[in-house]
Amino acid sequence: MRIRAVIIVFIFLPLILSFQSAKKTIIPLGIVAPIEKDSLIHASGFNLMGESVSKMISPSLTEEKFAENLVRIKNLQTKLYMCNVMFPGDMKIAGPNVNETTVLAYVDRLFARAQKAEIKIIVLGSGTARRLPDHYDVEKATADFVILSKKIAVIAAKYQVKIALENLQRKETNFINTVKSAAEIVRSVDHPNFKLNADIFHMRREQEPPQHIIDAKDLLIHCEIAEDAERTLPGIKGDDFTPYLEALKNADYKGPIFVEAGSNYSETQMAFCFQFLAKQIENVYKN
Repeated sequence: MRIRAVIIVFIFLPLILSFQSAKKTIIPLGIVAPIEKDSLIHASGFNLMGESVSKMISPSLTEEKFAENLVRIKNLQTKLYMCNVMFPGDMKIAGPNVNETTVLAYVDRLFARAQKAEIKIIVLGSGTARRLPDHYDVEKATADFVILSKKIAVIAAKYQVKIALENLQRKETNFINTVKSAAEIVRSVDHPNFKLNADIFHMRREQEPPQHIIDAKDLLIHCEIAEDAERTLPGIKGDDFTPYLEALKNADYKGPIFVEAGSNYSETQMAFCFQFLAKQIENVYKN
């Protein structure tokens, strides 16, 4: 029995050591997943996680519910680093039906709660909230959105929160579909609390070249990723993200990369995802 145990350790020790070393990644890795999966996320190797604004810090939550969330956040094994889906779908932030007073009052309360929860990054995707009516003037929508975003950025600074504007594929919205267009808006807003999220999943869906990441290197504060065909965890289908990771390296990006895929995965799949993505990043950043 003792000899058998030694053999088993000899066989599996390299795998164990490789997983432990994979936890010490060159780039911080996070995952967007339900807060209830905290233990699973932590066990898989991720040190950062993301949740939705509506679930964790939305102004629509009662004070009692928000207080409960603060306790849950404090007790997490994995740091809650960011929240996404900044606006509810029925609160328009682009196009002809924007109520600026309502939007600014909402973000003031939202950022105040983000500060209390020690969440530093809010991802501004919100495809429904920013969807434009068909045939609406995109130039006017962009100009108006920049004006609104400048005001939102000032409030974000008040609460020491940073906004990461996200590119979204046309399947999800018809406004700001590329990193290039998002970067142009961020440059126009020109505020340190309003920056860029390069979502590689949406870039690949829109066939946007990696070069646009490099072109926006001075704006990047966040990055998200998932496999192309079915928005699966990296490693499920085996997608090669090398060209986009190389662009991040050439952009001197050292911020976190967040997996944003489905959430119905096993511990084994999530752990493999962590190792798979960490290995691709290591191969790129160490060369």
